[in-house]
Amino acid sequence: MNPFDERSHPQWVGEDAGPIVRPYVLTRGRTEPTRGRFDLITLVVTVRSALLKETALDPECQAIVKLCYQPQSVAEIAAHTNLPAGTVRVLLSDLLDQDLIALQEPHTETDMHDERLYRAVLDGLRAL
Repeated sequence: MNPFDERSHPQWVGEDAGPIVRPYVLTRGRTEPTRGRFDLITLVVTVRSALLKETALDPECQAIVKLCYQPQSVAEIAAHTNLPAGTVRVLLSDLLDQDLIALQEPHTETDMHDERLYRAVLDGLRAL
């Protein structure tokens, strides 16, 4: 059996083919954001100035801007747009550079060493 014989392997056409544009094309080959950490739990929200600039954006960025009228995490954006998180991070960085979004990054671990926080978590778990 020839692995390159088209008769032995069905061709994927239409919806079966999946996304035609590869993620690296969407990011123009970039793999890292230009600024911002963009953890999976980083919250992103569209700012008002995006309303006028939306038409000049790529479709994926337009979708992100519309989605983020309500605050969304990076993980939620990736899930809703069906894009890899790495691709979403780069696109979010582009939107941040254009002042179309604002973000709230999670607190660092040094901010989390408050005994009151741990007690509150334990109390909450015990209440379950």
